[in-house]
Amino acid sequence: MDLGLQGKTTLVTASTDGLGLATAKALAAEGANVWIGGRDPGRLAAALEALRPPFDEDGRAGRVEGAGLDVSDAASIRAWVAGAAEAYGPAIDALAVNAGGPPPGPFVDFDDAAWQKSFELLVLSAVRTIRESLPGLSVRGGSVAVFSSTSVKEPIDGLVLSNSLRSAVVALAKTLSVELAPKGVRVNSLAPGRFSTGRVERLDRATAERSGLSVDQVRDRSRAAIALKRYGDPDEFGRAAAWLLSPASSYLTGQLVTVDGGSLRGTW
Repeated sequence: MDLGLQGKTTLVTASTDGLGLATAKALAAEGANVWIGGRDPGRLAAALEALRPPFDEDGRAGRVEGAGLDVSDAASIRAWVAGAAEAYGPAIDALAVNAGGPPPGPFVDFDDAAWQKSFELLVLSAVRTIRESLPGLSVRGGSVAVFSSTSVKEPIDGLVLSNSLRSAVVALAKTLSVELAPKGVRVNSLAPGRFSTGRVERLDRATAERSGLSVDQVRDRSRAAIALKRYGDPDEFGRAAAWLLSPASSYLTGQLVTVDGGSLRGTW
């Protein structure tokens, strides 16, 4: 299936590893021109090197460029979006809004500063990135995918910061799907379950320390709760994100798409 991404300009925040990197890979493989970003210069250089080789024999892979990006800093976001315009032109066809997760822990562990820092990381990063990208998204009518978590449907133990603030971002996306529709801009959310990423590995280790279990026991317990009985491969998420961002999903907006291997058992 051709997703219709050949030559499209696509931006992916927090994309030097994990689900962001997998999404950039999937977009480039579909022929999109991808703009990536991350805080660590070494990881950014490594991601660019990994993403630039062609992904197939017919030369469909698009260009991949990028620049430093701290999603919790407004000036950094502004400069990063401007850099994409310099590289590919002013129009933006797709924007993946991703951010790292706040630290795990119970409610009593976090003071006002921790909540404020997490708000900057998760909520204001989405607000600022979409606001800066909106002129470009409005040129041809673009697509936005906000990366969230299954915790917006079913809170995850020990993740009070993430549970609370990611729900706000999904509500933002739903609101914007209505406000921006007249501009031809679609806005959806993606809720990943447990994927084999560095973030999930760190969370598993934190759960092991908190519960007195081994890391293997924590992972076995998590896998048992997933219908497919395994963690997802980041590339599986990347392909789902590429589809949602593409013209192939042109009649979807305002939706929360869960990619979790069947871990959530609720009907709605």
